[in-house]
Amino acid sequence: MDNITHTLVGLALAESGLKRRSGLGSATLLIGANLPDVDGFLYFLASSTDALGFRRGWTHGVLALAVFPLLLTAAIVGWARRTSRGGHPARAPVDARWILALAAVGVGSHPLLDLLNTYGVRLLMPFSGRWFYGDALFIVDPWVWLVLGLGIALSRWRAGRATGASPPDSASWRLWTTFPARAALSICLLYIAGMLVSSRVGVRIVEREAEGPPARRTMVAPAFFNPFRRSVIRDLGNSYERGVLTWGRPARYAVSARESAGFDEPGARAASATTAGRLFLGWSRFPQFEADRRGDSIRVMIRDLRYSTGGGGSWATVSIPVPAGAR
Repeated sequence: MDNITHTLVGLALAESGLKRRSGLGSATLLIGANLPDVDGFLYFLASSTDALGFRRGWTHGVLALAVFPLLLTAAIVGWARRTSRGGHPARAPVDARWILALAAVGVGSHPLLDLLNTYGVRLLMPFSGRWFYGDALFIVDPWVWLVLGLGIALSRWRAGRATGASPPDSASWRLWTTFPARAALSICLLYIAGMLVSSRVGVRIVEREAEGPPARRTMVAPAFFNPFRRSVIRDLGNSYERGVLTWGRPARYAVSARESAGFDEPGARAASATTAGRLFLGWSRFPQFEADRRGDSIRVMIRDLRYSTGGGGSWATVSIPVPAGAR
């Protein structure tokens, strides 16, 4: 998911009452919810293909889930001790045990959210490079933004106005101020569950209505803003079928295009054997090859149909020159 979503989840967890467990609780949840995306800085230090080969791997896998909370806890506790010695304004005491628990919750929420979209995540890194895909939410989901944003805002507004018969930190006061954030998180969980189910059911509907042989793999992907529309890619071996699934009574699947995968294009094998080719294909889910002869060489473009509509300008492509005689 995008980092706005990760940030909103961290804030909603904090406003749900977790921030009261320790001083700097909100900061711990907020940083933890975004920490695995530290691998994104590789785009500034290496080629886009090298960064793509590393993205959502080591920093999103099980080893990182064990190590990151410890590192974050050490940083938060160290910062708290340093600022307290420097005369930092009074704040709630920092409890290292609760900071570790909050760090684990924040960090753990990140790969689980990333699992929900079509980009996928390598949850078992570094022990396995297998990709896992949820195909449930679009990478930027405005409905999640809206629900979480309202829940956070209402909880903070209530906290600012919570006066009267109930003293601060009483059970009724805590329930009054945390309920909107908790409700927002619950609504999002129900929404996610519904989208996961619709994705799985959608695959069955597409394969039932599609003509010809069954697909090797089928992706029923969410569309931006509209939860009742899904984009479809079917892997037919040497070709792909694109389509649209629309939920209704009944659900309808319509084919929009059939395209060659281009595995037999000149230079496709040679391009696949290069470092850039191996890195890209290790990430790609529906690769498509296109060869362009240029004098004594062939420039092979590999794109991923999840994010490319056939043009050469998509970020989900790599262009590799190979000798003209290469297969």
